[in-house]
Amino acid sequence: MDFTSSSRSLELQERLTAFMNECVYPAEPVYARRRATYTDPHRVPTIVEELKVEARSRGLWNLFLPDVSGLTNVDYAPLAEITGRSPALAPEATNCSAPDTGNMEILHLFGTEEQKREWLDPLLDGQIRSCFAMTEPAVASSDATNIATTIRRDGDDYVITGRKWWTSGAADPRCAVAIVMGVTDDGAGPHNRHSMILVPMDTPGVILERSLPVFGYQDQAGHCEVTFDHVRVPARNLLGVEGGGFAIAQGRLGPGRVHHCMRAIGMAERALELMCDRATSRTAFGGSLADKGVVRRWIAESRVEIDQARLMVLKTAWLLDTVGARGARVEVSAIKALVPKMALGVIDRAIQVHGGAGVSADTPLAEMWAACRTLRIADGPDEVHFESVARQVLRNRAASQAPAPKRLAHAG
Repeated sequence: MDFTSSSRSLELQERLTAFMNECVYPAEPVYARRRATYTDPHRVPTIVEELKVEARSRGLWNLFLPDVSGLTNVDYAPLAEITGRSPALAPEATNCSAPDTGNMEILHLFGTEEQKREWLDPLLDGQIRSCFAMTEPAVASSDATNIATTIRRDGDDYVITGRKWWTSGAADPRCAVAIVMGVTDDGAGPHNRHSMILVPMDTPGVILERSLPVFGYQDQAGHCEVTFDHVRVPARNLLGVEGGGFAIAQGRLGPGRVHHCMRAIGMAERALELMCDRATSRTAFGGSLADKGVVRRWIAESRVEIDQARLMVLKTAWLLDTVGARGARVEVSAIKALVPKMALGVIDRAIQVHGGAGVSADTPLAEMWAACRTLRIADGPDEVHFESVARQVLRNRAASQAPAPKRLAHAG
C-alpha cells in the first residue's frame, strides 16, 4: 500500500491550507451573523459566492472528480480532510460539497451527453445545486430494497409518485434538480427493481413539505421531506438503464463515503486543536487544565484515534484507486462505521474541556458534534455497515477452513 500524496496533491494541500487560514476561517463568523439576521434560514449569504470566486481563482475547484482534477482518491483524501475543518463553508467554496459531488459523479459516469450538458456542466461550474432523493419516511431505508417510490413508464414519459425525506440540499434556492431513486419493476429481483431519474425541482407535483432541523440546527441547504405527486418527466431523464438504480447507488456511495470520512477527520483534528488550546489557557483548581491527568489522557487518546482512523481511510482510498469500489466494499463499510464514531468521541472530549462554552455557539464544537452524530445514521447506520464487515470476515474464515480437494491416485 502506498499512501504518498502526489506532488500536485501536496501543492494543493499547501494552497488549500492558505485559503482556509486567509479566507474561510475569517468568513465563519460573518456567515453565522448574516444567517442569524435572515428570516429565511435557507437564504445564501453573499460571503459564500465570494469564497467560491476566490477558491476558483486559486485553482481550488472540483478537486473531488478524478477526470477533472487529475487526482486519485489517495490524493484527494487529505484535501477533503482540510475542507472538513470548516464543514459549512469550505466544501461548498471549492465546489466539493455533498450531495453535489455524488450527483456529479453519477452524471459523469452514467449521464447521456444531453444530461451532462443540461445538469453536469452547470453543477461543475457552480451555477446550480442539486439534491439526492433516496431515503423515505414510511420504510426502513437502511435496507434500500424497501424503497417504495414508483417510477412508471407512460409513453414518452416517466411518472414519479412517492415521498422522500432527508433530501439534503432541496431547500437551497439554487437547487435545480433532484436525482430520485424509485421502483420501475415490482416483479424484478431486490437489486434490479430500482432506477434513478433526473427531476427538475420546478416540475409540477414536486412539493417541498418541510425542512427538518438536525439536533435543532437548520442547515442553510436544508434536509427536506419532499412529495412527488404524479410528477411527469421525459423518458430521456432516466439515468443509465431501467433496473440499474441499485448498482448506481452503490457506485455513488463508495468515493462519497471516503469524502465524508475525511471531512469528519478534519472536524476531529480541529476539535483536538481547540481542546489543546483550551486546556493550556484555562486554569482550574490551582493549575492549568493541561496539567490534569484526565485531560492529558483525553488529548492522547484523541491523537491516537484520529491517526488510526486516517490510516484506515487512506487504505480504503488506495483500494478504490487500485481495485475499484467493488473490491473496496468491505473497507468502505468499515470506515463509514468507524470514523464518525471516532470523531464524535474526540469532539465530545473537546466539549467537556470547554465546559459551558463547548455546548454554546461560541465554538464550532456543538454543531460539529451534531454533524458527526448524524453521520452514524446517514448513508446507512453503523449496524448495517458492521454487519457487512462481519459477513465478509465469516466468509473468509469459512474459506480458510475448507478442506483441500483430494487428489486422485494414479495407477502405477
